[in-house]
Amino acid sequence: MLNAEVDAATRALSHLEDTCLVWHSLDGLRAVTGVAALLRGSPGTSGLQPFAADQGEVVRSLSAVSAEARAMLEAVDAGGGQASSSRARPGVSVAEAAGPAEELIAHGLLVSSGDGMLTLPGEVGLALRGGRTTVAPVDVPPPLPTSSRASTLVDRAAAGAAFELVRNLELLLDAWSATPPRSLRGGAGLTVRDLKTTAERLHASEPTAALLIEVAWASGLLALGTDEEGDPSWMPTELFDQWLEQPLAARWSHVAGAWLASPRLPGLVGQRDPAGKTWNALAPDLAGASAVATRRQTLGLLAALPDGEVLAAGTAPTASGSASAGPAAVVTRLAWERPRRPRIRTESREALVGWTLTEAETLGLAAFGGMAAYGRLLVAGEDPVPTLAGLLPEPVDHVLLQGDLTAVAPGPLEPALARTLAVVATVESHGGATVYRFTKESVRRAMDRGWTATEIHAFLTAASRTPVPQALTYLVDDTARTFGTVRVGFAAAYLRSDDEAALAELLAHPAAESLGLRRLAPTVVVSTVALDSLLPRLRELGLAPVVEAPDGSVHVARSDTKRAKARNGQRPAGAQEAHLTARATAVAARIKAGDKTAASRPAPAEPASTMAILHEAIDAGEQVVISYVDGRGVAGEARVEPLGIDGGSLAARVEDDVRSFALSRIRSVRPTPP
Repeated sequence: MLNAEVDAATRALSHLEDTCLVWHSLDGLRAVTGVAALLRGSPGTSGLQPFAADQGEVVRSLSAVSAEARAMLEAVDAGGGQASSSRARPGVSVAEAAGPAEELIAHGLLVSSGDGMLTLPGEVGLALRGGRTTVAPVDVPPPLPTSSRASTLVDRAAAGAAFELVRNLELLLDAWSATPPRSLRGGAGLTVRDLKTTAERLHASEPTAALLIEVAWASGLLALGTDEEGDPSWMPTELFDQWLEQPLAARWSHVAGAWLASPRLPGLVGQRDPAGKTWNALAPDLAGASAVATRRQTLGLLAALPDGEVLAAGTAPTASGSASAGPAAVVTRLAWERPRRPRIRTESREALVGWTLTEAETLGLAAFGGMAAYGRLLVAGEDPVPTLAGLLPEPVDHVLLQGDLTAVAPGPLEPALARTLAVVATVESHGGATVYRFTKESVRRAMDRGWTATEIHAFLTAASRTPVPQALTYLVDDTARTFGTVRVGFAAAYLRSDDEAALAELLAHPAAESLGLRRLAPTVVVSTVALDSLLPRLRELGLAPVVEAPDGSVHVARSDTKRAKARNGQRPAGAQEAHLTARATAVAARIKAGDKTAASRPAPAEPASTMAILHEAIDAGEQVVISYVDGRGVAGEARVEPLGIDGGSLAARVEDDVRSFALSRIRSVRPTPP
């Protein structure tokens, strides 16, 4: 009955016994209760449907139906053993049958369930397949089309991508160290504008930039912090500084291993969710339950290919991550190995396989449809660093300055030199030799960070194996000549006097130190103290200052005449008492209502139980009801779906929005009523 070799069937039955899915009864092997119900409706499992007649009767009925009806029967069998047909009448006779569906019902080859569904009985499916459970053998894995490719070529190409990954991560995190992008509300991800800006800075596509950002977050190099203005922003962690001190191969192993174990789905960035909203990079819910397993299974298939063999031409994933002809073979193979893997949300098996193949080549684990030698080691849980280190070029400690205001790096630069050069110049093109261009803006950027012209000249001379071109020297000097000619500072008020001695005496007065005075000219002094506070302070020092108008004329401030607020007119007799009585009654009603509400609420949960309920809801993806106090001290309740807890805050989905609740303000948590 099983379309497989005896040895394969024996091994399969032994595995089912080991996993307690079948057991030995007096009548032979039987499936555990519930297994048949779970499998029913899957492709190729119509043999599990209830039996309606003996095999001989089924064969005679099959020979009696029309070719159109048999074709429909075969389609139902291929579709899982069930079909919908609301127009087919149940219980019709062969003479009354109209159409192939009613003809099959009349012969007992399809059974109507009464709710518009037609079910294929198990023995009918067996008869259609010649007494076999499936048409094709189930013990023969679908083949993966391959072609020959030198393993050394795959290793070198993948190592080049690994080097680009590490360098781009350095550039990304260095840039975000200086200007960290702000997070969406409640830590809900990165804005579309910041993603586009990052892609332009790295000379990469937006999907590639999203992958780099997600990998940086998954590897712990990036986290949500607070900028100088107190706003949540994405910035490098302390681990980034330690990561920079490691050899390049070790840095790659750290981030590639984090990607391999991460449930995040960078391929979703830019697409729309079921509600029509765009997925943002670093969004809290940008993860999939089967992402890690599918990623490892896909890479496991590549790693299992013989040495010198890669997926055949046409097996590269498309730009959108969808499976083309080649990934379709991988999807078919994974479906054979894991036929019961469900579809979760939008990440179908086809999409996950396509994203995995694309990301593996971008990150440097694979190239040309084949796994690199060190990539195989990483997937197998072994140390890939020694193998990758032998494939990476030795870093160089110099550049070649050109007369067209560019510098050519003849190889991968040492990390310190690359980061320093990126401050003074801008990367113009990547490749075997990176080209940097010097501009007035790039030189001014270095000076904004505290560099002087002398320091820039010294750096260029030390870093270049060629003489510094005269044009570059002039560029640095011209930029330095105009740098700082206009200065901006803080001043809240100014003092002007034709008596220079009076200003000098004021500056020398010990009591004037707190006024923040600074002399700009013989007759002009500025102060960091506001005018309203400066005037009385100067008068305390014995001066008699006057306020100067914007046009230079003297403006003597005259205080406004103050008046008390007029009282209301005399109220009628008894009105005051009635007003007080009404207010007292209203206050008493509010107090009683508050007591009643408080009595009906459950007692506040202990912190430990509150956290336990929240963590259980996060793991199960369920909603809870939280009682909290907002920033104004107003108590309220909300039905939320907890997404994560970080830094003393709960990120939760409220309807279609993601909000953040301080854990210290949450009074109680209870499960939602059934």
